[in-house]
Amino acid sequence: MKIFYSNNHFTHCPRFYFPEGSERELIYETPARVGSILAALQRTDWAEIVPPLDFGLEPILTIHSTPYLDYLRAAYAEWQPASPIEGQAFIPGSFTVDPRSVLSGNVPEQAGFFFMSLHVPISTGTWTAALSAAQCALSGAQALAQGQRAAFALCRPPGHHAGREICGGFCFLNNAAIAAQWLSARGRVAILDIDFHAGNGTQDIFYKRADVLTISLHADPDREYPHYAGFAHETGTDSGFGFHYNFPLPSSTDDALYIHSLTLALEGIAKFNPLHLVVSAGMDIYKDDPLGDFTITRSGIAEIGRLIASLHLPTLLVLEGGYSVETLGENVVALLSAFN
Repeated sequence: MKIFYSNNHFTHCPRFYFPEGSERELIYETPARVGSILAALQRTDWAEIVPPLDFGLEPILTIHSTPYLDYLRAAYAEWQPASPIEGQAFIPGSFTVDPRSVLSGNVPEQAGFFFMSLHVPISTGTWTAALSAAQCALSGAQALAQGQRAAFALCRPPGHHAGREICGGFCFLNNAAIAAQWLSARGRVAILDIDFHAGNGTQDIFYKRADVLTISLHADPDREYPHYAGFAHETGTDSGFGFHYNFPLPSSTDDALYIHSLTLALEGIAKFNPLHLVVSAGMDIYKDDPLGDFTITRSGIAEIGRLIASLHLPTLLVLEGGYSVETLGENVVALLSAFN
């Protein structure tokens, strides 16, 4: 299996973020996550780690707007002169809630225009890392189009909380959505999100479309981030009505309950009959993850991979969450092994 990976992820390394109701905490989304995965992949006999190709900005602009990309690219440099601490990550202090709001171009004064939360600190290399992550996803999509059965985009930062013009939950560019959009020019695509948190960005991007089916299994947003999206009644609008499904799950969801819900989701994908499948592969469903409360075991993750692979679809798996660094690599290998 081709594993698309870029060293540029190291350039994004903020130290802190602000979870709900808390003072700043050390950020869980660190370069060590990728180190754990690479080490585990290198112990296999099937992982071929390759650098991504450069697709430029054009395919990314089919998902994200030019003002949003310009903002991500310039935000840190424009904010840094106003920072009281040299090298401190850029975290906004105010947010817009009015859809009629207008961005003035003054980053320090309108810092939260494109932010949904304080979970997305921007550091000096954030844009470089996010752009490379998107190129990894696009390279994986191209591998499928060229006949590969499966590929893995080792993306950091992750992407599924990023909408067309919004970042959140450690996510800046929606890697899975960018790859799915690229593949949609070749036929229908399904996106299956198995991250612990609802893929609100992916949902928003494709919510009015019938050519891309989106399904997300996740913790009930009544108790977990992103709180305002991911409910069962959200099934798409306009042409997209009936082409989005959420499976909100209770605390302590175990292997059996998760597999039951996944089976229903896979039945929906099979009925949709897509040409390609993109999986937002979040490993924060694992029982020891510090940001999750499911009790999924590694054997459960392996079974999740087996069931997804049983669809026999060309499948791109894109890394999303997963913050138990000590176990993350072996969990990713357990998921991917089903495709080899």
